[in-house]
Amino acid sequence: MWSKFTQIFKVPDLRNKILFVLGVLVVFRIMANTFIPGIDAEKAREFFGQNQFLGLANIFSGGALEKFSIVMLGLGPYITATIILQLLTMIFPALEKLYKEEGERGKQKFNQYGRILTVPLAILQGYSMIVLFQRQQIIGSLPPLILFSSLLTMTAGSMFLVWLGELISEKKIGNGVSLLIFAGIVAGFPTDLGQLVAIYDPTKLIPYLLFFASSLLIIAGVVLITEARRNIPVSYAKRVRGTKLYGGVSTYLPLNVNPAGVIPIIFAISILLFPTMIANFLVGLGGAWTKVFTGVNSFLQDPVIYSAFYFLLVFVFTFFYTAVTFDPKNISTNLQKMGGFIPGIRPGSSTAQFIARILNRVLVIGALFLGSIAVMPSLVQALTGVQSFQFLVGGTSLLIVVSVVLETIRAINAQLEMREYDTF
Repeated sequence: MWSKFTQIFKVPDLRNKILFVLGVLVVFRIMANTFIPGIDAEKAREFFGQNQFLGLANIFSGGALEKFSIVMLGLGPYITATIILQLLTMIFPALEKLYKEEGERGKQKFNQYGRILTVPLAILQGYSMIVLFQRQQIIGSLPPLILFSSLLTMTAGSMFLVWLGELISEKKIGNGVSLLIFAGIVAGFPTDLGQLVAIYDPTKLIPYLLFFASSLLIIAGVVLITEARRNIPVSYAKRVRGTKLYGGVSTYLPLNVNPAGVIPIIFAISILLFPTMIANFLVGLGGAWTKVFTGVNSFLQDPVIYSAFYFLLVFVFTFFYTAVTFDPKNISTNLQKMGGFIPGIRPGSSTAQFIARILNRVLVIGALFLGSIAVMPSLVQALTGVQSFQFLVGGTSLLIVVSVVLETIRAINAQLEMREYDTF
């Protein structure tokens, strides 16, 4: 590991790429800490601590939303736009063909649609945030011109982060958008560590040791499941072209145990918090309605009920999102075009059915894993009483951190191997 680390900085081109990525991350953190004046910081901190949905949005903005910085929306609108377009591929065949069948050019055009859709979503989300903060008395009333300039700044900040992410992606050191989200998540680690040292209490030593031991086990489990594959054997028929013989080799079709990533957790949080938001909004109607919506709110805020629904929704959405993004029929068709087949299985619909059956079995493990990771922070927090370092014990944050680290390591190793081949 150390030899590779030193080798990275011995290669001028690779060293310059990594320094460029680090410079972009520094720019992102400077912007995330450039505050807009006139904000009640204490009220904002309390409000985000009580609202899990906005807490998730705050994670994707790298803490910029809580601080009301010039990039307070972060990459949330872009991620939302991408998810919406992926779901629309189920409705519009032309969009599905563009995304799945037109190669790299189709992916580029699809990404361009995502950037365009980001702009109205950023405006809508920015206006909703301003109205919400005004109702919570975090900010005061804004004149029309100030409101317009604020929305323009928020939208420009989101698009600027999208641009920074694409600059990072061009360096082939990992996915730029993911790296920016990763930087935002781990940015709070030094603060949590400093608070731990400042308020050190010997009586809490055992809970903290238990917490960090649990975090190591959970991280190891996340790495194991993230890297886990179910390999399906694939053979290619021999073909003669001119005087050369092609094919006749055997390989594997890898199926990820967790192909949906963190998206099911995001969907589950959104769906789970929607009834609570509606109940809080309608609780002021008065009369019998107040009792009804107060009861609904209390029912959903029960920790056991909330965790059970959370686990169930994550489990269901794992299958749903995989069905949207993974098409066994398309894979079967591509295999048949390339002369590939699964031994013992007929090409065509039989192959598609076989892949779908294997995928559904594998997804049971992936869905159970995602559901467990989603509720893990609440369980560990209840057992140890540790409120900080929550991204170490589960949830969306841990999945993103582990996935980005593994992806970046693979990208750097690929760059090193490519340069090793060039030396022969």
